[in-house]
Order: sequence, then C-alpha cells, then structure tokens
Amino acid sequence: VQLVESGGGLVQAGGSLRLSCAASGRSFSSSAMAWFRQAPGKEREFLAGITWRADSTYYANSVKGRFTISTDHAKNTVYLQMNSLKPEDTGVYYCASRPAVPVVLTGGYNYWGQGTQVTVSS
Repeated sequence: VQLVESGGGLVQAGGSLRLSCAASGRSFSSSAMAWFRQAPGKEREFLAGITWRADSTYYANSVKGRFTISTDHAKNTVYLQMNSLKPEDTGVYYCASRPAVPVVLTGGYNYWGQGTQVTVSS
C-alpha cells in the first residue's frame, strides 16, 4: 500500500490550497481515509476523515467550515480543500488509511503517507 501526498506549499493567510493523496496497492472500498497535521513541536492531530464507500465525513472543530475532505474513486485519490488558511495551520500534512470509519487517534491507522509541508504566512 502506498499513499502519496502532494499539493503543499507556501500561502498567505486567508488563501487556499488543495492537498491530494494518491492511494495504491489495494482496494480501498472498505477503508476510511483521513488527513492529519503535525505542527512544529506538537503532536500529530486529526483534521478530517471520510469513509471511502459512503463518503461520510468527519471534521475536527478547528477546521470545520474551512476544510473539505473528498474522494475521487476513479483516481483513487483523497483531497483536502483548505480555505481561509491561518498561520496556525502551518505544519506537515499526512494522509492515512484504516479499515471502516475514521478515528482521531493516530494509532488507529495502518498506512501513512510521507507528508507534505504547508506553510501559511501572516
């Protein structure tokens, strides 16, 4: 299984970015996908999750209304659309996969991508 994130970069506060996570190596039809963020000196935190089959979504309060998670089944890709970005959104963003439904704990995920850096300047 391979998860490959892309789309990170440098953006000004108030701007937008869309992250992509290309998944390969198995069928993800019974899986959940999630995005996590790790800021410098902090623990990795759950941001958003989605069930691959039903497209049910889950969000952390810190990003609800600003970030949107979605899937493209034909491309086996998960996206994270990030709007109204703030300097505190800076960090390395990781894609992860686990069976069934998303959970907020990092230990609940079987597969992780390598991460993509997002930097939001003030």
